[in-house]
This record gives sequence, structure tokens and C-alpha cells, in this order.
Amino acid sequence: MAHLCCHNCFSAYKSQSQQWWVASRAITSVAQVLASELSVALYRHLLGLQENEASPDQPVVGKILNLLCCDIDAGLIERAQRCSPFPGSISYATLDVMDASARELFLSSYLSRFSRSTFDICFCMSVTMWIHLNHGDDGLVEFLSYLSSRCNYLLIEPQPWKCYRAAARRLRKLGRNDFDHFRSLAINGDMAERITQILTEDGGMELVCCFGSTSWDRSLLLFKSNRLTQNQPIPQSLPCRFFSSAYHQGN
Repeated sequence: MAHLCCHNCFSAYKSQSQQWWVASRAITSVAQVLASELSVALYRHLLGLQENEASPDQPVVGKILNLLCCDIDAGLIERAQRCSPFPGSISYATLDVMDASARELFLSSYLSRFSRSTFDICFCMSVTMWIHLNHGDDGLVEFLSYLSSRCNYLLIEPQPWKCYRAAARRLRKLGRNDFDHFRSLAINGDMAERITQILTEDGGMELVCCFGSTSWDRSLLLFKSNRLTQNQPIPQSLPCRFFSSAYHQGN
């Protein structure tokens, strides 16, 4: 009997400062389109759907996929909701993932609908730098700790340190101050290595695979929770959750 991959997608996305929005206004529309397209493309890929295909040609028993896409930007979420071709399977919600009480209440309530306490996999793409810049070292560690407690697998794409410097330069060119925490960050340098260290030493996860680098020279790292046994079967019912973020050129 064929087993389906675990596709519970919980992808946390960046908490952006007001200063950064000033620097990125010119490409906001691009960011919104890419964010909504990412969730739809992921849904199609996980279910094996072709472009413009509404449902699988041969539905598989137990192949259930629900994506929860969250972002701090209410405008981005509203646009994604309007454009989604799968409103019954892809949900969008405005949420600040660094608001501990709000996220716990919302995500626990959402997961309880499926009698679940964790997601099978979290997709965290181009997020960590924004959490880090806006909430400091402690915020980044707390964020990664929360992710590791909420998912069995984590696919993460950390922004390299050069992206931090580029973001700070953009603000200076606009005559703005640096991000509040930028010059005090002790977690710096090789961010893929530092995040791997945090997740493996403090987050109870192990690095399963490094899939190389994206076209933006960012590592794609897959982690597995130590809570899982080596031979634990893959569930055949796949309620998925996915936090969707805006992508910015050059970030």
C-alpha cells in the first residue's frame, strides 16, 4: 500500500517594521502576487495538480490537503483570499507570529479542528531575518523554538547575513535609523549554520538534508523533530497548514 507524504504546512513569515515598508513600497504589489502564488503553487505541487487544474485526475483515498497561510500584513492576506482558486483548501489569516498569546490561541484552535496538536511540516521561507531584525537574538531563538514545538518537520530558508546588511543600507539611504536590534545582534555570520545550531542543540531537531542554495544564494534546510521515532509511519490523512509571507526583491 502506498503511503502519502506528510504535507502539514506551517510556514511562519516575517514581521516587518514600518521602516522596512517605507523602503519596499515600490515592490509591494510584486510581493503580494508572489506570496499568494507561493501557497497555490505549493498546493498544486503537493497534490500533483497541473496548472489551472482544479482537482487531481485520480483522487487518492485519504489524500487531504489544507493549507493555512498567515502573514502580519492584512492587505496581503486580503489579496490572497480574493485570488485563491482553492478557497476550500487554502485558508489565509492575518497573524503576528511573535504575539505569543495570539498565535497560541489561533493555531491551537485551528489544529483542534483536526484533532491535532502539531503540524507535519512547517515551511519557513525568507522569514528569519525579519524576525531577527525586529525582535533581536532572543526573538529569533524563541521563534525557532516555537516552530520546533509545533511541527514534525521544518523546511527553512534562512536569509544570509549579507541580506541583513543590505536591508540596513536601504534604510540609511532613506535617511532612516537602523533596525532597532541590527547593531546588537550576537547571532550573526553564517546564519544557516547558526540557525542549524539553535534548532539541533536547543530545538530538539536534527538536520535531515541540505538541498543546496536557491537562486538568491540561500540554503534550504530540512529538519526533523526528535519526537518522531525512526520508523514512525507517515499519516495518510494530511490536514496541512501554511503561513504565507511577502517576498521582496533583494532581501
